[in-house]
Amino acid sequence: MTIRSVLIANRGEIAVRIIRAAKALGIRTVQVHSAADAEMLAVKLADEAVDIGPPAPKKSYLNIEAVIAAAKAAKVDAVHPGYGFLSENGDFADAVVAAGMAFVGPSGDAIRLLGDKVSAREVAARAGVPTVPGSGGRVLTLDDAHRIAERTGFPVMVKAAAGGGGRGIRIVETLADLEKQFPLASAEAAAAFGDGGLYMEKVITRARHVEVQIFGDGENFVHLYERECSLQRRRQKVWEEAPAFELPQVVRKKLCESAVALAREVRYTGAGTVEYLYDEETREFYFIEVNTRIQVEHPVTEMITGVDLVQEMLKVAGGAPLSLKQDDIKPRGHAIECRINAEDPFKDFAPSPGTITKLVVPEGKSVRFDTMLYEGYTIPPFYDSLLGKLIVWGETRSECLERLAKTLEGLKIEGVPTTIPLHQTLARSAAVASGAFHTRFLEGWLETDFTETKTKSAEVA
Repeated sequence: MTIRSVLIANRGEIAVRIIRAAKALGIRTVQVHSAADAEMLAVKLADEAVDIGPPAPKKSYLNIEAVIAAAKAAKVDAVHPGYGFLSENGDFADAVVAAGMAFVGPSGDAIRLLGDKVSAREVAARAGVPTVPGSGGRVLTLDDAHRIAERTGFPVMVKAAAGGGGRGIRIVETLADLEKQFPLASAEAAAAFGDGGLYMEKVITRARHVEVQIFGDGENFVHLYERECSLQRRRQKVWEEAPAFELPQVVRKKLCESAVALAREVRYTGAGTVEYLYDEETREFYFIEVNTRIQVEHPVTEMITGVDLVQEMLKVAGGAPLSLKQDDIKPRGHAIECRINAEDPFKDFAPSPGTITKLVVPEGKSVRFDTMLYEGYTIPPFYDSLLGKLIVWGETRSECLERLAKTLEGLKIEGVPTTIPLHQTLARSAAVASGAFHTRFLEGWLETDFTETKTKSAEVA
């Protein structure tokens, strides 16, 4: 069927992004919202809005029955989950389909299969994708954990089997530490994800985080090349770029082909991301996980390929065959995305909800700002602190960095502290310009290079 109407089961900047993509296709949009989000931009832009409950996510955005009821009442053809909330909930995908609507994403079975980190590793292995040395499955007892750690060597990473978003992860350096952390990790995983299952992986020192954008329609599968996501704070991505910095072409080819092989193995439908750790010293890469949804950082891929991934998701969910052919996807230039959060980088990134008193966004064909903001908008304290994503493109990485630095100077968000100063410093960092980063780089950089910026700021104040 052709999708004529879609309900957006999300909030914030991704809801705005979906609405704009849908309207470009002539699709009617219905936006659900909590009581706290009645004034958000997505509500103002949508053709129709439905209140689905109180501010607490469990009573609104995570309430499957409320979302399905809203979709039925609005008589939509499809539901787009965005990212976060119910986007990787297989039961939600099944409920949408059972209610007679299209789910804009993979099937519930595919979400469950790839959402569990252990079964996803098994799928990757069947598809011939290298996996990080580790347990190979769930670790059921502490004795099993001992044997695995002795085989792989320390440090090891204890991870929640049902985890995601950088949560449910503990790095263990010794056997004594493992004995202490293993039961704590299981309890934490059970509390956060409703599943206390764990698995273990060898820690790849100074690894880079590289991911591949995949897309499929169940029969045809392509990749849209890779993204570099190594700049992370507490395992949360802060800055992403495409393509990955100085990735050897032979590695890029193998990496992207392996991601497509995995998509083919499960007959994947929609947009997804296959994440890897890349060891620069050995030039080896290892599978981490699959995100069965649109990613926060998808705009950098769109900027270098010219493909609107959200529009393509809507078309494929409506039954259209994949319009992309691998030979037609030719990346050009370089793009960088900065996640702008309502956090104070000078006060240990404390959340800072409040009212936006001024918003100035630089314009240009090589600049894009995906946001939920408008002047006078009051940021509610109940949700993620992401305000928007600044994406800049250049013919080369150095040109992109220079344009990014100038654009950040012109981006004005007043009324609340934001992470713009952090990104301004990163954009001018010699270490970032040289590509001398890895997944642990930013934590150290914040204590050294950025500390100087904080000190100067305090002196000025």
